Amino acid sequence: MKICLYGAASRNIDKSFTDECYKLGAEIAKKEHTLIFGGGDTGIMGAVSQGVIDNNGKTVGIAPEWIDDFEKLSPNCSEFIYVDSMDERKNLFLEKSDAFIIAPGGIGTLDELFEILTLKKLKKHDKEIIIFNLNSYYDKMIEMLNEMDEKRFLNTTFELFKIANTVDDVLNYLE
Repeated sequence: MKICLYGAASRNIDKSFTDECYKLGAEIAKKEHTLIFGGGDTGIMGAVSQGVIDNNGKTVGIAPEWIDDFEKLSPNCSEFIYVDSMDERKNLFLEKSDAFIIAPGGIGTLDELFEILTLKKLKKHDKEIIIFNLNSYYDKMIEMLNEMDEKRFLNTTFELFKIANTVDDVLNYLE
């Protein structure tokens, strides 16, 4: 399975997040899945990809070359695809991935999450979306989404995503 990971590239993340995300990467590799990600070498992205790499797994980074001005790109990807824009990157994430894991992240991660959720709601894909709610990171966002649904702004008749609180939960949803 090709699994797309959305997550932070920030170097200032608490170690409890990156340690657990490294374990996620290790498990992705052990299950012989391929990691598709934004190519970052730091933060959540870096931790997950390093977990995959250290366990002989395959990683595919996708990023515009200019992003290197903002975050260090991983030199150790099995494959790296350079694109011209963030939109092109997101389109390739959708095209090349079988499932999505949304790990803790910032506004870029939220942009990617809401786009992939919107596309699923509009039936442009039917791929699994798993929000990795590590350390209760996404509790307030999930609460907001539930309120939107309760007040009929989403009018969701099907489940758009799963919520996982542990690495094991994430992997169970992928099986």
